[in-house]
Amino acid sequence: MKKRLRICAVLLVLALALSATLCLRGTVPPPAAAAEASQQGYIKWVDFNIPYEALQKTMNIDIRSHGTALPINWIELLALAGVKYGGNWKKYKPADIDKLVAKLQSGKTIAELTAGMKYYNYYYEAYSAVLSNFLGDYEIEMPDPADNSAKIYEIKYGLKVFSPIAKGFGYSHYDDFGDSRSFGFTRRHLGNDLLGSIGTPVVAVEGGYVECIGWNVYGGWRIGIRSFDKKRYYYYAHLRKNHPYAAGLKVGSIVKSGDVIGYLGMTGYSTTENVNNMTKPHLHFGMELVFNEAQKESNNEVWINVYNIVNLLSQNRVAVRKDDTTKEYHRVYDFMDLRYQEYYTSNP
Repeated sequence: MKKRLRICAVLLVLALALSATLCLRGTVPPPAAAAEASQQGYIKWVDFNIPYEALQKTMNIDIRSHGTALPINWIELLALAGVKYGGNWKKYKPADIDKLVAKLQSGKTIAELTAGMKYYNYYYEAYSAVLSNFLGDYEIEMPDPADNSAKIYEIKYGLKVFSPIAKGFGYSHYDDFGDSRSFGFTRRHLGNDLLGSIGTPVVAVEGGYVECIGWNVYGGWRIGIRSFDKKRYYYYAHLRKNHPYAAGLKVGSIVKSGDVIGYLGMTGYSTTENVNNMTKPHLHFGMELVFNEAQKESNNEVWINVYNIVNLLSQNRVAVRKDDTTKEYHRVYDFMDLRYQEYYTSNP
């Protein structure tokens, strides 16, 4: 009898572990699909370890060169450096980027610089999957300098994704990607924990579709948002007990970059819904790259270290205000990603 109970307990733990990897679909790809995926040529592993300094430097180069006779793409610079370092960004030197820029400014083309580079395409595709929608044209609402009571819209080019923590709310974090977790079963931490206060507004880093929302044994109240280009799946977990989400949010909802989607909390680590079983209030923020739909919820998932991305996004935080009647927070200034304007206008 005791042996049977032990077997049942093990099976329960394994079932919970499996359920934690799923969204709301409730299934995993069948063996045939997994076998087929293993034969495809899509990327199955990415070690995103680009330091904040390199992200910031190349981003600024891209922004400053935009609209000039020689625009320079930051992802191309990063891919070139990735090849040089063999993916080991501990070798990074700012001067290496300066040399690449100088070659481009002297008339060299990307095709010429990458001739014979066996792994350039890999690094370009991998880094593009992470960063391809971070820079671009957007329309932002702002105060009218001629009339403080009015607002105007201005089209700009630059960073068009936002910190997951709203402006004016404190948080701290450290690089905890890959740290061990033991609840349920031993596993790696596939995100970055941002420690803050309960009720802090959590915003969508990038616009997209709500693909997953509800309770998860490990993540508690959580939201999964898929980018419009389907390359990135953003995961926001441990949201607030009793009031986890922005009003009206559901599977299929379309959100803009910087929209308030929920509130920081400490739910999770429980098979019972709406339970605070975390020791500290925090947001678990993660990004999964999807190169092929067969790997979306499988053993081939590609989660990356977002620690330096969070640092980059900290310079772009959304101002919010609270509605004292509904207790909901809303962004102060509207925003439109011009690349995906049709999604917003067709799905108000």
